[in-house]
Amino acid sequence: MKTPILSVIFFLIASVLGALGQYLYKSGAERSDGSIGGYLANPRLLGGVVCYIAVMVLFVAAFKKGGSLTVLYPVYATTFIWAALLAMFVFGTPIKPINIAGMGLLIAGMYLMGK
Repeated sequence: MKTPILSVIFFLIASVLGALGQYLYKSGAERSDGSIGGYLANPRLLGGVVCYIAVMVLFVAAFKKGGSLTVLYPVYATTFIWAALLAMFVFGTPIKPINIAGMGLLIAGMYLMGK
C-alpha cells in the first residue's frame, strides 16, 4: 500500500505544530508562577495544548487517507529539526556540528524507512 502524499503533508504540518507546541510549553513554563491556576490561565501553555490537539487531528486524518506508519512516523521525526531551528532563532541556542550530523541521520533514516 502506497502512502498518499496528502498523508505525508499532514504529518509534516504536524511536525511543525509539534515543534511550535514545544516552544510554547517552554516559553509558557518560563512565565508561569508554578501554581495550577497559573498553568491553566497561561496563554502560551494553552497554545501548546492546542498545537498538540491539532497534531493528533492531523495524525488521524493522515491515517484515514491510508498512510503507512513506517512512512509517516519518520516524517514526524522532523519535529526535532524544527524545534532546533526554533530554539536557534528564538532563544539563541546554537546548532553545533554534531546536531547537524544528527539531523542528517534523521533525514537519512526517514528516507530509508520510506523505502
